[in-house]
Amino acid sequence: MASSTFVKGAIVLAYTGVTVKLIGAVMRIILAALMGDEGIGLYQMAYPVYATLLTISTAGIPVAISKLVSEKLALEDPGGAYRVYQVALVILTASGLTISLLLAVGAGYFAENVAGNPQARLPILAISPAIFFVTIMSAMRGFFQGHQHMVPTAISQFVEQVARVVTSIGLVVVLLPVSLEYAAAGAAFGAVSGGAIGLLVLIIIYYRKKSEFSSIVYAQSVGKKQNNTRDVVNRVISLSIPITLASIMLPLINLLDLGIGVNRLLDLGLTTERATALYGQLTGMGMSLMQLPTALIIALTISLVPAVSEAFALDNDSLLRHRLNISTRLTVLFALPSATGLFLLSLPQLNNAVTVLLYNNAEAAYPLSILAWGVLFFSFHLTTTGTLQGMGYPILPVKNMAIGISVKALLTWFLTGIPEVNIGGAALATVACFAVVAVLNMWRVARLTGYRYRLGELFTKPIVSVLGMVVSVILVYRLTFFLAMDYLSFSLANALATVACVIVGAFVYLILLLLLGWLTEAELGSIPNVGEKLLKWARKYNLIKEQG
Repeated sequence: MASSTFVKGAIVLAYTGVTVKLIGAVMRIILAALMGDEGIGLYQMAYPVYATLLTISTAGIPVAISKLVSEKLALEDPGGAYRVYQVALVILTASGLTISLLLAVGAGYFAENVAGNPQARLPILAISPAIFFVTIMSAMRGFFQGHQHMVPTAISQFVEQVARVVTSIGLVVVLLPVSLEYAAAGAAFGAVSGGAIGLLVLIIIYYRKKSEFSSIVYAQSVGKKQNNTRDVVNRVISLSIPITLASIMLPLINLLDLGIGVNRLLDLGLTTERATALYGQLTGMGMSLMQLPTALIIALTISLVPAVSEAFALDNDSLLRHRLNISTRLTVLFALPSATGLFLLSLPQLNNAVTVLLYNNAEAAYPLSILAWGVLFFSFHLTTTGTLQGMGYPILPVKNMAIGISVKALLTWFLTGIPEVNIGGAALATVACFAVVAVLNMWRVARLTGYRYRLGELFTKPIVSVLGMVVSVILVYRLTFFLAMDYLSFSLANALATVACVIVGAFVYLILLLLLGWLTEAELGSIPNVGEKLLKWARKYNLIKEQG
């Protein structure tokens, strides 16, 4: 039952995560069409500063809440779980307000000294209030996730994203005639609207369930010693600081691309406008597409932390290794074909299909073709970091991340300064960073748990299936595109061919995995939309393992 809850929680968040990412991708397509490369670059310049300060303001507390709440519940102490949430909420409210004000007051400084572009001041100023709303929302999400209730998080994520998209696009349309700077600020303000409405939804859900929580706490805590506030604060802070440092990797990577990568492009003799456009292609287009398939893995990680914490609190080694096995295989299942597919569809031989389809920009396919392989390493980084945090070793991913970030900084400076490589150097450095961190994390997990990453067993059959997928993608794309060009424009023919080859490629990959006997029932059932139907078919023909 516990494993079922873990997988179901991951599935709920996976559905929502993919939907939210798709909505965000559509928004970026529209924003790119309205504002162009330079506008997207200006809009993106606000995000590394915002994301870094947001990570600092939350201080890893949501993950700490999730872990501590799940531990308390596993030990039948709901009163302690509720106390953790109350203390953390106060801390987060104060930190969110402080950091929001800091970003608003220092917008000009950050624009000139971090982004290197004074025009980024308005977008940074516009996005600053979002930190306050998102910080409080993250505390409430952590409380629900600690109970392994993922639906409130999923609902708030969806509502937050819809509000953000509607606000961003609406303000860009209104403000674009004024100036590109104002339009970028309008797009950034969407995060404020989304955060406020997402928080409102969580508050409504919380108060509907508050009586239920309160009755359980009262019934099971009568006569128990109350948790000391100072002890709770110390525990939350001791966990949250290393978790913060671990979760700051993506914002730091974006800051390095902004601070080092853009300056190295300027050193090559590029204009500020051209360097900003390439930065927009790397972060606003390439990184956004790279992160799209990892929504499934992020959902898995959110469910993994409390699930691992529960198993660890109960000292149940077999349950712990079972959950590690599920998370590892699901990571391979989704990340390997996603990385390969993004790489294929960004190649000139297939007309740079994905960036032409989504952004009408063939040039952006260059950094994406490199970043695509980051999907696999980033996914393993996420799941292994979640595992180590759930086990109570949050400092280990931080140490490994420090090594990876150092590699990223050095390679970005060196590779981006090569004229023939330019922005591709920053992309390659990002992939190398993810690879270093993932490998070091996996080594630590294996040492601490005794779990063995049997790479041959994990990857041999999926790689064979991916090779079959590659052949089908190339054939279907070229055949569909060739036939469609007789009747449609280039853009429509490319769109039709891209959609067709993605659908066929995914189907071929799954069928080959089934025929090779690699998939388990839990893994197949977790596939969005088609999993249950495929599971019935696989059972009918005895193609599925009963357990992983």
